[in-house]
Amino acid sequence: MGEAPVFYVENLKDRFSNGFNLRFKGFETSVDVGDKTFVIGSNNNDSISSIEVQIYDKSRGKWVIPTVLGTEPKRYEGHSAILLNEDRIMVITWGSTPDDCIWFLEVDTEYVKQQKKALGTEVIAWSKGVRGDAEKPVVISGPSGVGKGTLINMLMKEFPTMFGFSVSHTTRTPRIMEKNGVHYHFTERSIMEKDIKDGKFLEFASVHGNLYGTSIEAVEAVADLGKRCILDIDVQGAKSVRASSLDAIFIFISPPSMAKLEERLHLRGTETEEQIQKRLRNANAEIEQGKSLGIFDHILCNDHLEKCYDNLKKLLGLDGTTPTNPKPSSKGINLPSKHAASKINNKILVKSETLGSGNPSKNSIVLDVSLLKGGAPGRTRGLNVFAVDPNPFSDCLNGIHKLS
Repeated sequence: MGEAPVFYVENLKDRFSNGFNLRFKGFETSVDVGDKTFVIGSNNNDSISSIEVQIYDKSRGKWVIPTVLGTEPKRYEGHSAILLNEDRIMVITWGSTPDDCIWFLEVDTEYVKQQKKALGTEVIAWSKGVRGDAEKPVVISGPSGVGKGTLINMLMKEFPTMFGFSVSHTTRTPRIMEKNGVHYHFTERSIMEKDIKDGKFLEFASVHGNLYGTSIEAVEAVADLGKRCILDIDVQGAKSVRASSLDAIFIFISPPSMAKLEERLHLRGTETEEQIQKRLRNANAEIEQGKSLGIFDHILCNDHLEKCYDNLKKLLGLDGTTPTNPKPSSKGINLPSKHAASKINNKILVKSETLGSGNPSKNSIVLDVSLLKGGAPGRTRGLNVFAVDPNPFSDCLNGIHKLS
């Protein structure tokens, strides 16, 4: 961990006030969190900035350069920084696209605390802000031959716009006709190992010398399309996902009996007797783990395919008692090109900086951050956006209207 030259706290306070929209070369802002000041700045190249963060530790009187995790904001023209609570800072960028303008700098969340402990350094983490919520991903596990693939295919056929699969990562070489980002995300071992260390993978395994795994980003990408992600993984993978920060529904598909499972494996006619017996041994262990480790929320017995499928749909709210329309994909937020921001309780008022008065204009919006979910190394979802009543005599936080 590197350290920049030491400055006294008094000099730091002369240089920065703890407000919003502090405009210096590079659009630097500072935010106090406890005994630390987070200075969010940038390097200017061709009038466009890339973001950087340094920490002034007032208890030690030293600057600290932290380890940065998560996906960082893209280059932008400027930003506002607002302390939401003691564990994260909202950063609103200028000159960004509508789907890339709200970010959260996590400074003391559970994820950051875990990474600090693991890495032994000061850590911060970026998380992209997203409007609205997403359906919980669905983790489906079960032994080979139990019929989970058939059940998933039935879901995809009946609800083609509602569900999607995450694309796994692997370090193996692509085969003929395999496309990067479609069949797998093909990557180098050193890169994948670093991402695993940084907590970016929900689960991973080594198979025949190659790494395979499901990244948080791959699951988030499905949710960004307005679809519900299905994870078809084994019990060990489900155990890893359960231990992660992902809020999912865990379903185990069980055979009616080991004899019935053996019969199904023989009927497939795709494996030798030795391979079938190996699968049965593995299945017995998986069934025992699936029922005893507290991993799964629901256990479905596939004694009859149609009955099991109906029960699966019921668990997912697809039995006709709830609407089956998919959630829309995440919409962006149209902000004024340059703006000022202020916080009142759990709402952030964003208004055009060109105004000469304190009244919001028709370009003003309110960001409701009271229902935030998720966070680094994935997205922060649950942002709600409201338009402000342009009437200058109205209460700006009462005269708001939710945007669709």
